[in-house]
Order: sequence, then structure tokens, then C-alpha cells
Amino acid sequence: MGAMPTAVVCVLLGFTPTEHARVDRVDLVEVNHFFDEQGRLVFDQLIFYDWCSVQNRYNVRDWRLLKSPAQIPVRNWKDRDYVAVWHDFKERDVLRKVVAKMMRETWTQYDPELVEREFLPQEKRRELSKPAFVAKKRPPARLTPVRSRGQEITRTEITQANRRQATQPQPAGNRPGPTPPATVQPAAM
Repeated sequence: MGAMPTAVVCVLLGFTPTEHARVDRVDLVEVNHFFDEQGRLVFDQLIFYDWCSVQNRYNVRDWRLLKSPAQIPVRNWKDRDYVAVWHDFKERDVLRKVVAKMMRETWTQYDPELVEREFLPQEKRRELSKPAFVAKKRPPARLTPVRSRGQEITRTEITQANRRQATQPQPAGNRPGPTPPATVQPAAM
């Protein structure tokens, strides 16, 4: 029997890769290709818009750099929308799925997201959803002096001493591990 592709196996088992993705719905997604004055590609980006009925215009909700062709929204003919699924590095590599009612692709010599800041400042935008759990970064280790017998010793020196001690051989009685079986002496008659 030949090897079945992973995708087929996942579908047969009822698992889809986007089950645990952060899902956002937007009204419009734009795939923008930004070029400099000499016509060289500077970057590609996805810009997500929501319709504002008060202003009768689309306002930028959020944006992401397009780092892989896999991020480009794909037409979902069944639901008549566009879907983009990718690992969002901006949000600590969370799996993200964005569903849009419409899509457009543009080639510009200006950054549309920057222009849109005049209409809706970045701090007032409704961003894509945040992951439910974001691991906190550990603060960097600080080398603070520690007093020991009247001398100042840094934590680095203590760590190095602990490592040296851990690599030195220990006496047999103090070694961790299985204990040898006890020998039983026959009783004298």
C-alpha cells in the first residue's frame, strides 16, 4: 500500500490544520506590492480593511508583511469568500486564519497603509485578534553581586563553580543510581 499524503489522512481523521487557528473576519483584504521610484519591489503586504458606514469607506484594521506565497488569500467558492491561513510571527507564531468578503491586488509606489493613517490613526484601529495565551518573555539575567565570606561573587562565577562541581567524580556512597543488592549471610547453626 502506498503512502497517503498527510492532507488526505488529516481529512479522513476529521482534523483540519485550521481547527486551532485564531480566526478573524474582515470586509476586504488587499495584497499590495510596493515598488520604489526605480520600479524595484520593496515589499509585499496584506492589508485588512473593515467597512465604516459612517465614513462610507474602508478603514485599515491591521496589516502583515507577506513573507510567503502561502499567505496569499485563496478563493473559497463554497462560502464565496477569501481565506488566508499562516503562522503569524507578529503574534508569536500563532496560527492565524483571516476570512474576507472581498480581495483586491494592487501595485503601488506608495504604502497604502501609511496613507490610511491620515483617516484612522494606528492607535485607534481595531487590530486582528490577539492569541488567548501569550507566553511572557523572561527578563534578561542580571549579574548582581552576591556576598560570600566578605567577598563579592557574581552569579556567573557561582554558576561556573556549580558546573565544575557537577562534573567532578563523586564518592561511591554519594552517587545517585541503583543501590547494589544486599548480601545475605547465612545464619550460624
